[in-house]
Parts: sequence; structure tokens; C-alpha cells
Amino acid sequence: MRSIRGFLVAALLATITLTIFLAALHGYRSSMLEVQGLLDAELTAHAHLLSAGATGQPPINAVAGLNGRHAFQVFRDGALLWRSDNAPDTPIVNRDGFQNHNFGGHRWRTYTWTSEDGEVQTTAAERIDIRNALAENIITESVLPVVVALPLAGLLIWFIVGYGLSPLRHLANHLRRRRADDLSPIPTRQQPVELMQVVNSTNGLLQRLEALFEREHRFASDAAHELRTPIAALKVHLHNIRCSLPDGDPELIKLVAAVDRMGKLVEQILALYRTSPDHYFAQLSELDLHQLVQESIATMYPEFDHSDIQLELIGDTAFLSGDRPALETLINNLLDNACKYTPSGGNVRAVVTDKPHSVTLRIEDSGPGVPENRYQRIFDRFYRLDGDYHEPGIIGCGLGLAIVQHIADLHCASIVVGKSSFESGLAITITFPRHRNHNSDSARQNNV
Repeated sequence: MRSIRGFLVAALLATITLTIFLAALHGYRSSMLEVQGLLDAELTAHAHLLSAGATGQPPINAVAGLNGRHAFQVFRDGALLWRSDNAPDTPIVNRDGFQNHNFGGHRWRTYTWTSEDGEVQTTAAERIDIRNALAENIITESVLPVVVALPLAGLLIWFIVGYGLSPLRHLANHLRRRRADDLSPIPTRQQPVELMQVVNSTNGLLQRLEALFEREHRFASDAAHELRTPIAALKVHLHNIRCSLPDGDPELIKLVAAVDRMGKLVEQILALYRTSPDHYFAQLSELDLHQLVQESIATMYPEFDHSDIQLELIGDTAFLSGDRPALETLINNLLDNACKYTPSGGNVRAVVTDKPHSVTLRIEDSGPGVPENRYQRIFDRFYRLDGDYHEPGIIGCGLGLAIVQHIADLHCASIVVGKSSFESGLAITITFPRHRNHNSDSARQNNV
């Protein structure tokens, strides 16, 4: 059932049509019997009038012209006194009452009556096809307005059902217009009885969600503090230990790398948590994507310079509606990913393209690239192309591109992975809509 309104209108119209059809069928049969009775009464009256006229003794075997619908015969003592021009000379019937007979090429309804003295016998006849057509015309004239009124009834039912369903439509519009972070109860005033159970159940669900988000928000804050503090203490102790060990001590190098990776993992897990659609509520504003990329490059430039990587930014001002912290995280993760996997002396290029209805960000590098059959897997959480077997200087946990995917979903953006324009390497292109429409929050929540 795609439409309750359509179903109700179709069901009601079908019910009304069936009811009218059955009533019309019954009425047709009843009306036909009644009309036939009236026509028989008319035929009886004609026979009696003709019998009364026979007392005037019209000329023997006189012929009267009539329309083709009626015919008659009048006999006195067995002799034909009077007949219509479409009646035969011989008696049509020999006994009184109603009968059906054929003559003159037609089927006739006849009524024969004999006077009390038995001298005069009168037969009045009417063509059955004409009387049936007359009866059907009378009945059709009474049924036709009902049939013609069906479309009008359908239109009225459509508006009445629509009005009856308007509270449901208002509730749906109210929920659609809500911000993703609005978990306040739905007002129960002026809600119809049929929707109260739905509204109360929804309010209960919203209340539980608000409590759940509050608990998880506290968890994120506590985790950020409890996890960062010991890692910071470890780094301080490692710095102090370094002073007492010779430079290049292999065990110290491994320990520093492990702590750095642990810190990176904690930061990425918290970033992933904060940017997941079920925990994140965007604060949208008008931003210049080109400027954001420029600021991220300025912040991360020492890392590129240390690795002797040529970093290039192409493009110009390109405004879009987005969340600044989230977009900064997205750009930083893309640049960090390109920096880690581009060899010394390689190239990384960032291109910002301003289009009429969208803004495109393309980050490409000259690294080893990714096989085409792994393009979609690189956005999985904790997935690394070669597992944990990377070069010693590469620190990662497989969450950077998963966070990029989440932030792109938050902004209703599409991601395309392909080969870079360099001899080797990977290119990630993200296309952002210039403005988020009113359904963006619903689309974001559907990506959970």
C-alpha cells in the first residue's frame, strides 16, 4: 500500500459502486415489473374503451390507422367490426387475458376481453420491443443521474479522506522539519485519538534517545580525558628516558612509535565517534572550501617538507554550506593519508573546483596507489591495505578514510576513488552540494 489516501478512496468508491450496482439491478427488476404492470393496465383500458365503442356499431370490417406501437381487433358475434391497419383479419387470440403472440413480423403483448353478454370480443395489442424500450428508457432516466454522480462522489471522497488524514500529514511534516538534534517531545495537544498512541510511543523513543546521547556524550568526554592523560604521561617519561639512552636505540624507537600510534588511534577513535551520524549534529555555516584547504596545508606543511614532498594547491574561492570542524578533519585526514603513502620526492596535489551547484575537492598523490578491487574497502573501519605491515615511519590505524566517509555523508557529499593524474598514486574526489536542502538531515540519518 503506497498511499493510505488512495487506498481509502479506491475502497470507498468500489464499495459505493458495488452497492449502487446491486441497488440499481434490484431497482431495475422491480421497476421493469412495475412499468410492465402500468403498460398492461393501459392495454386493458384500451380494450375496454374499444369494447364500449362497439355499441355504436361502426361499419363492418372497418380499418383504422394507428402508429406502429399498438394494434386492435373488435368482433361482434364472431364478425370483425373494426381493426387497426396493422392487425390481421382473423382473430389474434381466442381466449381472454394477457398473452404474447406473433403477427405482422413482430412480437406483441395482447389483452383480450369479452363483454358480459358475450357478444363483443375486443383485443388490444402492443409491440413488446417498443414497450420494453420505453420501460428501459424510463428506468435509465432515473438511474443515469446516480451513475453520473459517481465521479463527483469520488472527488468529494478524495477531499474528505484527505481532510481526515491531515493530522497524520501534519505530524509527518512536523517530524520532517525538525532538526536532527531536536529530541523534544511532540506536542500532544489537538492530536486525534487515533494518533495519540503513535505520538506517545514516539515521545517515549525520543526520551530514551536523548538519555542515550547524553550518556554517550559523557562517555566521550570522560574517554578523551582518561585516554589522553596517560598517553601524555608516557610521552613525558619517554622524553626523560631518551636523555639517558644513546641516540638511535632500537627499543626506544619502537616504544616511541608504539606510543605515537596509540595516541593517533585514540584521537582517530574519538574523531570517528564525534563524526558518526548517530552522534553528530552539524552546525552549518557558509564556508570557503579553498581557504580551509589552504589553512590545513599551512598547518601540515612541515610534515610534507620533512618528507621532501611537493605540495600543490589549485583552485579559487568556492563557498559551500558545511560544518567547519568536520570539514577541517576531513581535509586533514586526506592530506595526512596522502603524505604518509607518498614517497620522498613525490607529489601531492589538492584541487578545489567551483561548479554552479556543487563544490569539488580532489586530493591526489604519486604514491603506490590502491588496486581497483580495493577502492571501496579503504573506507572500512580499521582496514589497512597491507594490514600492519607498513614501513616503520608510517603510523596509522585504518580510521582516517572511515572518518572522511562519515563526514562526507554528513554533508550529503559523494566520494569517487580513482587513479591520480601522476604516473602512479591514488585520487579521492569529493563532491559537495553547494547548499543543503531541507531533507539533508533525513538523508544523513539514513546513512547510519
